[in-house]
Amino acid sequence: MPVDRSDLADFTYFLAISKHRSFRRAGIELGVSASALSHSLKGLEARLGVRLLNRTNRSVTLTTAGEQLRDAISQPFDAIGHAIEALNNFRDTPSGRIRLNVMQDAVPLLLGPVMPTFVDRYPDVDIDLVVSNRMVDVIEEGFDAGIRYGGTVPQDMIASRLSADFRWVVAASPAYLERFGVPIHPDDLRSHRCLRLRLGNDRIYQWEFDKGPEHIEIDVPGSITIDESGAAMAFVRGAVGLLFVAEPIVAPLVERGELKLVLEDWATPGPGFYMYHPSRRQIPTGLRLLSDLIRELRPMGL
Repeated sequence: MPVDRSDLADFTYFLAISKHRSFRRAGIELGVSASALSHSLKGLEARLGVRLLNRTNRSVTLTTAGEQLRDAISQPFDAIGHAIEALNNFRDTPSGRIRLNVMQDAVPLLLGPVMPTFVDRYPDVDIDLVVSNRMVDVIEEGFDAGIRYGGTVPQDMIASRLSADFRWVVAASPAYLERFGVPIHPDDLRSHRCLRLRLGNDRIYQWEFDKGPEHIEIDVPGSITIDESGAAMAFVRGAVGLLFVAEPIVAPLVERGELKLVLEDWATPGPGFYMYHPSRRQIPTGLRLLSDLIRELRPMGL
């Protein structure tokens, strides 16, 4: 059966759907609507004369024919993508599109300071940025890479450091400390109002403290649980409670006297930001350029 141009486009759509098992997520990666993907796949199945996908309201799975087609065409299409990406070596200005999943804290601390320079240098590189503290599978969700704190990077990924390490500290507003007192030892937190932290994997974080050989973990009390830094900062500035936070986030507020640090002699060092990506994928040129620029400008040291 001869292959026409529409088949080639539909094969690309089919591969994205087979990877994500979702028309919606495949559409996000490709920049097309889920309905357009559905129409494309119906046309491809009609031309081929076989069903490639089993579709329900809840799931998308490959048929046996779909699995065979995916296995047969994945490698050639990957090779085409790599060849197109390699053309950046011959362009005066690199181009392309990269999709990043970035935790919220990295935006103002890491990306904000470098983006003006990046868009000036590489105006033809488009960045699709999704900001989320939730742990996501960057492969399944169609991202080229993610940026997270080093201690939370999945172990099966290739990770590269983007910042120096920094301390995790406890911050409070002067008004809170005047009303409720200053904790001297981590155990004192059990009688304080604390802003509890929900991690990207939905686990409630137990605050960790180190002093010499001593290590303490405390499931702090508090009526508010937060998974977003903006809300946490608003609450700690409003004297709602104590906050366990990366020091660079609160450093400007501490310098201006809007917040104070407590339990500083128990502050815990932690890994900085890392960029991570699947080991089996070629790194897109735009992603490499962004990583190199962060290391060049070093907005958080390195």
